[in-house]
Amino acid sequence: MRFRLFCLSVLLPLVVHATDGAPLVSPYRMPERKADGWAVMDAANGGWDVDRFAALEAAIAQGDYPGVTSLLVAKDGKLVYERYFNEGGPEVLNDTRSATKSVTSLLVGAAIDRGLIPDAQAKVYGYFADRQPWLNPSPRKDRITLEDLLTMSSAWECDDDNQFSSGNEERMYLSEEWVKFALDLPLRGFAPWMARPEDSPYGRAFAYCTAGSFLLGAVVERASGKPLETFSAEVLEKPLGIAQAQWNHSSEGVGMGGGGTRYRSRDLAKLGQLMVDGGHWQGKPVISAAWVRSALTVHAQAREDADYGYQFWRFRFSVHGRTQGVWAMAGNGGNYVFILPEERLVAVVTRTSFNQRNAHPQSQQMFSDYLLKAMP
Repeated sequence: MRFRLFCLSVLLPLVVHATDGAPLVSPYRMPERKADGWAVMDAANGGWDVDRFAALEAAIAQGDYPGVTSLLVAKDGKLVYERYFNEGGPEVLNDTRSATKSVTSLLVGAAIDRGLIPDAQAKVYGYFADRQPWLNPSPRKDRITLEDLLTMSSAWECDDDNQFSSGNEERMYLSEEWVKFALDLPLRGFAPWMARPEDSPYGRAFAYCTAGSFLLGAVVERASGKPLETFSAEVLEKPLGIAQAQWNHSSEGVGMGGGGTRYRSRDLAKLGQLMVDGGHWQGKPVISAAWVRSALTVHAQAREDADYGYQFWRFRFSVHGRTQGVWAMAGNGGNYVFILPEERLVAVVTRTSFNQRNAHPQSQQMFSDYLLKAMP
């Protein structure tokens, strides 16, 4: 009896209450079945360690991971875990920031699927012949392809991680015409300590460039003849049963393919599930399997601990005791859609910890130490 009382004394702190009396941590409950296409499953009956979910909720409640608004996990096409925190909720449109870049990649794929763009080797500047002359003309510019932009490895001098870079996104946001800003960018050089493309893994020198992702969206607009959000609604969101989305625009009105699109958490999980299922949703094709394979193929090394596909990150985590690559849509503030096709796993983390240096490591830690370890 004493042992049982001791266990209760340890567990009870997990069920604490906010000042308004609402519980911060509560027992596991199965996600609610709704008319949004998601099947659901009881994780407790499916072999999941639901105590790991409770432990994560306790850590969030005590402030270890500030700004978390939602956590969702889907396995084998079924939602097994769904919780909302702080200002989050099922109908909240989450500001995904740069996770939008992955959506833009899918829209490029959709345009190629429909013959609106020939392939990823299409030359970028050919879509903007009416904008000539542009600054810094060069044969190197003429050779820049969509794949160069998709892999963050174009010839532009554009690096968001370098405040001195000519193409730093903060400079673009201040310009009157973002398309012109991108087209006019100077070409990059290579200091002696910098790896040239020919000396880099996969033959590409990576530099994170939001201007490139933005111009991908502008190419899709020109190729389709439609605003980016209209094209996205037709080829991606409606087929996935996504009823609400919010797109941003540049100062001249072009859809912002580089960041800031807002989606509900369940809809973000659908985007991840689409990649797990090879471009299908509930058995119906949305994006070609060929494009999904290309998007989830390593094309560049972003950092020593991360690779890059077509606007998708690839990180390394321990899964069942061995290191595996996990793909991800990732955005400022610690926003993630983690995608592990081999396990048919999708996990969504939405947060509002924008511009906090530790937001990304924290979100990856939540995924690694709690969500992955809860998996059967």
